Amino acid sequence: MWPASAASPPARCTVRDFRGSFLISAVCLIVAGIWGYQTELGLLPALWLTAVLAVLEVSLSFDNAVVNAGVLKDMSTYWRRLFLTVGILIAVFGMRLVFPIVIVAVAADLGPMPVIEMALQHPDEYSAVLNHAYPAIAAFGGMFLLLVFLNFLFNDKRQLHWLGRSERWLASLGRIESVAVLVSLVTLFGTRWFLPDVLEERVMVAGLGGVILYIAVDALGSLFGEAGEAAANGVKRSGFAAFMYLEVLDASFSFDGVIGAFAITRDVVIIMLGLAIGAMFVRSMTVYLVNKGTLDEYVFLEHGAHYAIGMLAVIMIAGTVVHVPEVLTGLLGVAFIAASIWSSIRYNRKQRRA
Repeated sequence: MWPASAASPPARCTVRDFRGSFLISAVCLIVAGIWGYQTELGLLPALWLTAVLAVLEVSLSFDNAVVNAGVLKDMSTYWRRLFLTVGILIAVFGMRLVFPIVIVAVAADLGPMPVIEMALQHPDEYSAVLNHAYPAIAAFGGMFLLLVFLNFLFNDKRQLHWLGRSERWLASLGRIESVAVLVSLVTLFGTRWFLPDVLEERVMVAGLGGVILYIAVDALGSLFGEAGEAAANGVKRSGFAAFMYLEVLDASFSFDGVIGAFAITRDVVIIMLGLAIGAMFVRSMTVYLVNKGTLDEYVFLEHGAHYAIGMLAVIMIAGTVVHVPEVLTGLLGVAFIAASIWSSIRYNRKQRRA
C-alpha cells in the first residue's frame, strides 16, 4: 500500500496560478521602463536589468518558497492569509527597500533622508556602505538559516529520509538536547580563526543575535503554540510564532539577494523593482505548493529545500571572510531542488510497483 499522493498525478501549473505575479511584473516593468527612459540608464537596459534581477531573486529564493509552504500548510486560515498579504508587503517593501536603508543609516550614522538621497544620487557610495555592513548581516542571517537546517536534519521523529543511512544517523542525534544550537555555536566561534580583528567582534555579536532570535521564535511557538509534535523545521504551527519565523526567514534570504543585486546594477530603483517581481513569484510559488499539495506529491522536495538552505547558511557564514558569487548560490539551490524532485519521482514509481 502506498501513500495517496504517490498514486495521483502532480497538479499542473497554469498561468492562472501566477496571474497576480504577472500583473505586478507588468506594472514594475512599466515603471522600470519609465525610470530608465528618464535617466541615463535607458529604456531597454532598464527593462533587461529588471528581468535579470527578478530571475536572480527567484533562483535564490525557490527553496525559501518550499519551506514557507511547509509551514503555511499547517497554519490557520487567518494567519496564512495575513502572511500572504501583510507578509508580502513586508517582504517586497520592507526587506528589499527599507531594511537596506536602515542598515546603511546605522552603519554610516546618518538619518533616513540622507541615506535615500545617497542611494538615488550616489549609488556607488551607498553600495560600498552596504557591503561594509555585509559581514555582520551575513553572520546574523547565516546563523538563523543554519539553525533552520540543523533542526530539520536532527529531527529524530522524521520517518522519511532522503539520503538513507547517513541522514537517519544524523536524525538520531536529535535525541541529544540542544544539539543544533551546540553545532551552530561551534561553527560560529570557529569562524573567529579566519576573521580579521576589525570584524571579529561585529560578526560574533551578530551571529549570536541570529541564534538568540531563532531560540526566541521557537520559545514563542512552545509558549503560544498548539499542543503536539514540533514542526520539522523546529517551530510549532502556532500563528504568531510561525508568522514571525517566516518573516525572519525571508529577511535572511532577501538581504543576500540585495547584496547580489549590486553586482548587476547600482540603480536602487531598478534593484527594488526587479527584486519585487522575484518576491511576488516566490509568493505565488508558495501559494501553489500549498494549494496543490505539491509537498505531498514530491516527498523529498522539502528535504532538498532544507539542504539548499543549509548550503546558503554555510555560504553566508563563509561570506564574512571571502566573497562567494551569488550565481553559485543560486545554482546550488536549484541543483538541490532538482535532485529532490527527481528522487521524489523515483520514490513514487517504486511505491507504485510495490
